[in-house]
Amino acid sequence: MTSAPRDCDVLVIGGGNAGLCAAISARRSGAAVTLLESAPRALRGGNARHSRNFRVMHDRPTPWLQGRYPAQDYWSDLDAVTDGASDETLARLLIAESAGIVDWMGKNGVRFQSGADDALPYSRKTAFFLGGGKALVNALYATAEALGITIHYDSEACTLHAKDGLPSVTVRHPKAMRVIRARAIVVASGGFQADRDWLRDQWGEAAEGFVIRGTPHATGAMLKALLEDGAQPVGAAGHCHMVAVDSRSPGFDAGIVTRLDGIAHGIVVDRDGRRFADEGSHTGPTRFSVWGERVARCPGAVAFSIFDAEIEPRFRPSIFPAVRADGIGELAVKLGIDPEVLEATVTVFNAAIAGDGSAMAIQPPKTRLAAPILVPPFGAYPMRAGVTSTCLGVRVDGQARVLREEGQAIDGVFAAGVIMAPNILGRGYLAGSAMSIGAVFGRIAGREAAAYARQ
Repeated sequence: MTSAPRDCDVLVIGGGNAGLCAAISARRSGAAVTLLESAPRALRGGNARHSRNFRVMHDRPTPWLQGRYPAQDYWSDLDAVTDGASDETLARLLIAESAGIVDWMGKNGVRFQSGADDALPYSRKTAFFLGGGKALVNALYATAEALGITIHYDSEACTLHAKDGLPSVTVRHPKAMRVIRARAIVVASGGFQADRDWLRDQWGEAAEGFVIRGTPHATGAMLKALLEDGAQPVGAAGHCHMVAVDSRSPGFDAGIVTRLDGIAHGIVVDRDGRRFADEGSHTGPTRFSVWGERVARCPGAVAFSIFDAEIEPRFRPSIFPAVRADGIGELAVKLGIDPEVLEATVTVFNAAIAGDGSAMAIQPPKTRLAAPILVPPFGAYPMRAGVTSTCLGVRVDGQARVLREEGQAIDGVFAAGVIMAPNILGRGYLAGSAMSIGAVFGRIAGREAAAYARQ
């Protein structure tokens, strides 16, 4: 290992869940660690601020999880949502390591909700943080500070130099630009969903209407730098993990509260007032992500969830008030839809409903939860695609080392979190899995980076 001057042993880029776990792991392995958080202190934590749970393998009940969730069940769930695109070796590593991550996080200050608490939905698969994602972030930062990790806020890593000597990063701070040199670097800076131009390259003008559910600091600068340096890409640039959200959501950092829950109960129409998909096709947890992409591919990337007074009590409302009217035509006018088209859509749908709760005689059919829209006042929620993260990343191995196209590791460069999650998730998503990937591979990356730095 070179003896050239350096600023730290391990430099961690990204101050969310993955970066914090990497920094703490590296520090506990004996390394001098610096962490760069591009956000100001008040907005630190990336998308983890909006999270709430880890997906955890366990063979018996724990204080935080009911029942059991064996490794094979976890793998089957992953395999199903990724259509077989998951790197099985890395996925199996995630599953095995997830069994101990709750205890490890607990030792680093994070508290978890009791599995017997009736305030939360029953879960044998995910452990919920006590106080949510912001509490997790605050706990990990407190631990990092207590361990002596140097933390720089408002510090955006702009360029990465990994070819000559020690890896280094050019950092933009409001007061100055500087270069930080380290023996090893962990990149945990997320995807590129906050870069509207990059999204537009993949999605065209539809990207203008996307709501970014998390941090505005996930610009993908380090992802782009790694790819330009020859890192092997994994996943798909033209796909995102997205859900259907209320279109009145703020442009960034709205989190989970703007997600729309009632799509399956009523009908969904595009801006022209026509149905375009089976609202009953997905009623489980996958319903959110399925509808995110469907809305993203609608004309104008906008749609509307329509219901009546009898349907409305069957689902959780939006954080924003519904658009209401005493007639379907009046509702259409308020939504900017041709009244005659929406009235015809509702009339045809109502006529097609069968006694088994389906509407199979129309196209597209509604396979379940079909109920007539007859009772005023009628309501609607305007919908857009809310992007959680992008699905393009860099290839890593079981030591979290970033790999080049030819398969060899980039010396001294490791990755954790969303920037490498497509190795496991591909274009799919599984509730609680991204946080588990961040924690598990953050812990691995930090440990391995510290070992590399000590060589």
